[in-house]
Amino acid sequence: MDWIEPSPIDSPAPLPNLHPLVAQTLLRRGLRTPAAASAFLDPQAYTPAPAASLPGLSSIVDCLEEAIRKHTRICVWGDFDADGQTSTTILVQTLKDLHAQVVFHIPVREKESHGVNQLHLQEVIDRGARLILTCDTGIGTPAEVVDYARSRGVDLLITDHHDLPETLPKITAITNPKFLPQDHPLASLSGSGVAYKLAEELYARFSRPGEAARQLDLAALGLVADLARLCGDARYLVQRGLEALRNTQRLGLQTMMEMAELAPANLTEEHIGFVLAPRLNALGRLADANPAVEFLTTADPMRARLLATQLEGLNTQRQLLCNQVTRAAEAQLREDPSLLEQAVLVLGHPTWPGGVVGIVASRLVDRYHKPAILFSTPDGQPARGSARSIEGLNITAAITSQKELLLNFGGHPMAAGLSLEKEKLDEFRRRLSSTVTEMMQGIQIERSLEIDGWLSLPEAGMELAAALESLAPYGPGNEKLILATSGLKIQSKTSIGRNQEHLKLNVTDEAGNSRTVLWWNGAGEKDALPESRIDLAYGLRSSDWRGTPQVQLEFVDFRIPAGQPVEIKTSQLEVIDYRNASVPSQILSTLREQASILVWAEGQEKKQVGGRDRHDLAPAEALAIWTIPPSLMELQLTMGIVRPRKVYLFAVSDPVEQPDIFLAKLAGLLKYAIIHRGGRISWSALETGTAQRSVTVRRGLAWLVSQGIISIESEEDDNLTIMAGIIPEERPDSSGLEAEIQSLLDETAAYRQHFKVAGKDTLFSSLDVSLELGE
Repeated sequence: MDWIEPSPIDSPAPLPNLHPLVAQTLLRRGLRTPAAASAFLDPQAYTPAPAASLPGLSSIVDCLEEAIRKHTRICVWGDFDADGQTSTTILVQTLKDLHAQVVFHIPVREKESHGVNQLHLQEVIDRGARLILTCDTGIGTPAEVVDYARSRGVDLLITDHHDLPETLPKITAITNPKFLPQDHPLASLSGSGVAYKLAEELYARFSRPGEAARQLDLAALGLVADLARLCGDARYLVQRGLEALRNTQRLGLQTMMEMAELAPANLTEEHIGFVLAPRLNALGRLADANPAVEFLTTADPMRARLLATQLEGLNTQRQLLCNQVTRAAEAQLREDPSLLEQAVLVLGHPTWPGGVVGIVASRLVDRYHKPAILFSTPDGQPARGSARSIEGLNITAAITSQKELLLNFGGHPMAAGLSLEKEKLDEFRRRLSSTVTEMMQGIQIERSLEIDGWLSLPEAGMELAAALESLAPYGPGNEKLILATSGLKIQSKTSIGRNQEHLKLNVTDEAGNSRTVLWWNGAGEKDALPESRIDLAYGLRSSDWRGTPQVQLEFVDFRIPAGQPVEIKTSQLEVIDYRNASVPSQILSTLREQASILVWAEGQEKKQVGGRDRHDLAPAEALAIWTIPPSLMELQLTMGIVRPRKVYLFAVSDPVEQPDIFLAKLAGLLKYAIIHRGGRISWSALETGTAQRSVTVRRGLAWLVSQGIISIESEEDDNLTIMAGIIPEERPDSSGLEAEIQSLLDETAAYRQHFKVAGKDTLFSSLDVSLELGE
């Protein structure tokens, strides 16, 4: 993974007395004026947008006000995740407080799935509801459901935040932040955020302004749980809601925090995301979420404890099921490696609970860097799936392209839900993979890590941690800072956690200063950490352990620093030669079934075999060399980073070393960057995209500039910004550059030919163990 160094900022701090790193962060995130910085840091200095600026909200309030005054029975129709549960509770409490006749319905996931369905709508209407108010759902309500409600004399009001369908339901009123421009302060509200703004406007209509603030704790809980982008009103509501949560009077939440051993006074958005929300989500994933409203509103301590105990048990069950389904999904991939060759991982099983397949899909995305869809396929029922995506691919758009195969679907660019007949699953997999391949054509997913600041180890202390808390809450739209320290030695590695799944590292610098670093779910990578000194990237936060404030460093990544000697003991290296294998892809698939192997592949082959390029390597026990290295230097550096005990030689990919082909490939990468990425691309992406040496790529780019094909607008560290050039009428003489490029390509061709035929042990015994990285 490439590390992107922090760009220097020369502007003055937007506010006085800020820690320099806080000031730099505010400036980098576009908060350059005192007013903007104050509004970001202090919710008291922020002016929230009027609730009525949400399109359609005033019409909904008109209908609700009339229904309240006429004592019309209102049914709040919610959703079963944490955002839906909190949205439902906000609206039910608000309407009851305004003396409305109100009931509620949250669909049971396994029976109903998301949205308003006609069967259960009929039941709700039969029980007396005459107005349906949705929250966190409903934007995709089918026309036949709307027509049925209308035939029964029932109005439907929709409050939602999910992506808008091609055709909106034809109903009385709809509000959705997606109607707003992306930079509007209300545009990133989740379901609970929309519900809060609706409550705010309702109280104002009944001359009780400000009373919606009693729902701030639930608004924050839902916003964080649903990964809302934390800017504008969403950030403001979470800031105020966290303070409300720290002092919440809700017995259910108090009991939940007690059971989870959380100290309310020190609650952060991370506690919502990793402790509170998963417990509420477990209720909706594995059971009936309707009791959540009682849990969040009860004044009975015994009832609160009973419900909290049930949530705790369901959360434990959810963890076990996730682990079981993960192992089963991995087994399917081992049994049928061809599934990994698809552009999308599409897996299913009759026994997989629909409530956890989305979590497991996320795990597969993290591991294989591919979009994944997992289906629950019980006998006699449609297959119901959850999709998770990678950056750069709108998975909902991809799924929409197959809508004629589907019974139901909807979601966001990064996640979606869908259902279809099981008999169509194979066709869906095949067609979706083809669609995603087309959508990703020319898109290179560059994994990079932006470093916000370099520190010495003593600087990573309580003073800085406290200063950084002013930037919280963190989340989408306001990512946690990534800090780095160079030249650290790992003194100890200890597995911790209930299942020994985490790793506690003790690191020291050259002066003997030490810190503890936590690597969540990193126990399986214990052996990947080198003995030599490393650069360490980490997050930094203050925490509280049994009342004692302390600094917590959280592992993000590591790399071997430039200048670190490479020690390769070739006598201990086992080399297995498959250079002349007739079907190398089958051999690689078989090897992957047996053990974890890091595959080094570049150019077009990288995507085909699911490999990593030279800038995305990590320590591993086994290395498969698929693309022939362009020179001994790249092989040396790779061996120094990976430090494998076993190497599999394939040498399948052998890029053609002809100047016209190389320059055309280089120009194609640059053209794509200009059209799709605003001209931004990295040197490392050009090197791995062409599978050539750095010096060759730089001379090739110089030739393209000399011919007026492209021009370089700016260059900083590894990053370039380019634009289309102006081709001169008369072609300038570039024979010298052309000859130099030919010579460089000839050198690479000669080394690659040597790599094809040399004895397997000779290739590695020739490595220079005294070579230093970065030199």
